[in-house]
Formats: sequence, structure tokens, C-alpha cells
Amino acid sequence: MNDMELFRQVTGVAAVLLLLFAALWWLKRRGLASYPGGRRARRLEAVERLALGPQHGLYLVRAGGRGLLLGLSPQGCHLIESGEWSRYECAPTAVGEVRP
Repeated sequence: MNDMELFRQVTGVAAVLLLLFAALWWLKRRGLASYPGGRRARRLEAVERLALGPQHGLYLVRAGGRGLLLGLSPQGCHLIESGEWSRYECAPTAVGEVRP
């Protein structure tokens, strides 16, 4: 293999890699892709939802180290209760059992 063939192969591989990175950058910019390992820990998470009717519900949301109990209705979103997340984190109870 002569130097010219080697140069063409290396240039071809470099061009393909450049196109792949450019496509990934474009997709990431449009919100359609992310770099592996690039995700940070989520600070906001909807943990649980309880439907009370077709347009009403309760949501338990974890925001950082806090828990928020939100009520949603057609009139809007209302904060019912908030506190440290450890207060909301407990083992599941049996049906009819009351949590302390």
C-alpha cells in the first residue's frame, strides 16, 4: 500500500466521523438526541399521579430534596402540601392500613 492510498483511507474515515459528529450536534441542538453519559441527575420528577376524575388529579412531585403534592383542575394547579422528601418516602401499605 502506498502513501497515497493510506492518505485517502484516513481522509475518508475522518470525513465520515466528522459527518457523524455534525449530525449528532445538529440532532442534539434540535432536542432529538443526547450524548451518552451526558445526562445529569433529574432534579424534578413526577413520582405518582392519582386521577380523581376526567379533569382532576393529584400529583406527587420530587423537586430536589423536597416533595410537593399538587392538585390539578381546569381552574389551575394548586400546591396542597410541601415538605422534605423523606416525609413522603415510605414503604407501601396494605389496603386499608393507615400510615403514621
